[in-house]
Amino acid sequence: MKRSIFLIFFSSFLLVSSLFGQDEPIRLSNPSFEGSSAAGGDQGFRLPEGWYDCGFPGESPPDVHPKDGTGAFQVTKEAFHGKTYMGLVVRDNDTWEMVSQRLSTPLQPGKCYEFSASLARSEMYMSASRVTNQPMNYATPVKLRIWGGSGYCSRTELLAESSLIVNTRWLAYNFRFEPKQNITYIVFEAFYKTPTPFPYNGNLLLDNASDIFPVPCTIDKPIAENTPKKDPPKPTTAPVKTPKVDTPAVKKTNPSILPELEDPSKLTKGQTIRMDKLYFPADSATINIKSIPTLKEVYNFLANNPNVIVEIGGHTNGTPSHEYCDRLSTERAKAIVDYLSNKGIARKRLQYKGYGKRNPIDTNNTDVGRKRNQRVEIKILSTTG
Repeated sequence: MKRSIFLIFFSSFLLVSSLFGQDEPIRLSNPSFEGSSAAGGDQGFRLPEGWYDCGFPGESPPDVHPKDGTGAFQVTKEAFHGKTYMGLVVRDNDTWEMVSQRLSTPLQPGKCYEFSASLARSEMYMSASRVTNQPMNYATPVKLRIWGGSGYCSRTELLAESSLIVNTRWLAYNFRFEPKQNITYIVFEAFYKTPTPFPYNGNLLLDNASDIFPVPCTIDKPIAENTPKKDPPKPTTAPVKTPKVDTPAVKKTNPSILPELEDPSKLTKGQTIRMDKLYFPADSATINIKSIPTLKEVYNFLANNPNVIVEIGGHTNGTPSHEYCDRLSTERAKAIVDYLSNKGIARKRLQYKGYGKRNPIDTNNTDVGRKRNQRVEIKILSTTG
């Protein structure tokens, strides 16, 4: 009898403990992003302890800025909490910064949670452009997106996102999560204004992240900017029927810049494809930002066809000397390879060569001919790796 009473009491205790445990706040590790600024780590930066870098291959991790505003990049804002805070940037080469960590307790589907963090934008955030390699102020406003998943850097479900962070003083931003699946890892991501006509350089500052608190799901608050709208109420009276008119569907498609890359099965070894709409300033190997759509198509082609090996070939018109043309054409071809490599394409799949003015495709006696001769081409070296 005593044993039965004890078992009933113990089972009730476990049940109550479990119920109360589900209402415990979920604590983040190092929510104030305390760390060392520009000291040690890859390329002179150290990620805050407890956070994992989810950035793009070849790019530096997010930066830690000190409370006294004496850090790198000319960021002078004092920390909102503690000694340091974290800066996240987006870049003009279509890469952006993200950090992740494992949650102390998973977010559960069907439950609701609230979270807050202090966010700001720095009016000065000096760094080199990834496209031009020139000093740039990464000051354009960006947004914070919060993802959930089942592993480090897993962005399976968008939990919430902020508006564009235009404020240059610290403000508290509140978020509400209502996960559709079990979430064991969280990702904080800086991202561009959407839709994004072209990538740009921007920053946001992140400090003083709160615990994640379970809350009732009955409060009507937005989960994220991309929450689908509810269906409109059904009309109480029958709608007026209008005669059906057959109209042809208008199919909106953006024409490909490099249509030759659309069907890899038709590519042959040794085939050469001119990269149209690729722009450089005169006498320069700096890639103009208007070239990004073309480079995106090349990147997508190589990313989707991992066995293809290419050569990027640079060509000039026939006006300057051979020495000058060889140098400029080589530097431009290398700039394209560097861009693709920084985006994540394996360097062993990319070769480059400057042909100078040795292979004209038109006359050098006219402006139109010289413009056609000054070009960059893709040569298919292998389709089987």
